[in-house]
Amino acid sequence: MSVFVTLTLGAIILISITTVLIAFTPLREFIPGYSSSKLKRDATVLALKSDSLTVALKKNEAYIKSIQKVLNGDLEYAKFNKDSILSSSSESTEPVDLSPSQNEKELRNRVAKEEKMDSKLQNTNSRKK
Repeated sequence: MSVFVTLTLGAIILISITTVLIAFTPLREFIPGYSSSKLKRDATVLALKSDSLTVALKKNEAYIKSIQKVLNGDLEYAKFNKDSILSSSSESTEPVDLSPSQNEKELRNRVAKEEKMDSKLQNTNSRKK
């Protein structure tokens, strides 16, 4: 009986030591599927750099297209300004109309009426108690 208990305790201690070694040391990087924290950090930095490079590339392409227009004679040089080109390329989206539609106004009124009725019902229920 004591041999069985000793072997069981030995196995539990061995498993726990192995688990602690793998979980809290760099050995876990050798397990397939685990990636190092340095690798994750580098991937994040590279993603941010590629995003900023994409934005810079779009700005440069807009600038080059505008220079081509000036060289072809489609645009006067007096109207050509790098700042205006960059601002026009970044503001290429149309303004969005944020005013509420008639359906939205009706829905807002209906919700406001329901909230008033709910608050009146809660007041009358609290008075009855």
